Amino acid sequence: MNIYVDADACPVKEIIVSEAKKYNLSVFMVCDTSHIFNDGYSTTVTVDKCSDSADFYIVNHVEAGDICVTQDYGLAAMLMSKNAYAVHQNGFLYTSENIDRMLFERHISKQMRLNGQRGSKHKKRTCENDEHFKNFFSDLLKKLMSNPS
Repeated sequence: MNIYVDADACPVKEIIVSEAKKYNLSVFMVCDTSHIFNDGYSTTVTVDKCSDSADFYIVNHVEAGDICVTQDYGLAAMLMSKNAYAVHQNGFLYTSENIDRMLFERHISKQMRLNGQRGSKHKKRTCENDEHFKNFFSDLLKKLMSNPS
């Protein structure tokens, strides 16, 4: 099992690496040329700045049973089709029960922006958000490592 991170805007990279170390799991931080990562543990994969380059890299390399942390609903849907675990940075798993709603909401938001309307502002990330992610991610890794399928 490998862990892929859609790393350009991921606020929980340190938590992912910390938890992955406990199980000696490989972590691939996928980012474009605007970002540089070197945490001493993970492998940094740099892709070009083209739209969705990181997403395409991840989809082309992820295998069934791998984990990917992303806030991109479209990428999550593609990962699910490959039987990989798609995890949101806020600490939940993308599932067949929630992905359709999220993709629909993303579509509506895009239509609103194209029509000049503004959506709600995103709330600033808190320490509680990070703690929730850490607990969720830790529990997910424990479950997957104790019951590999």
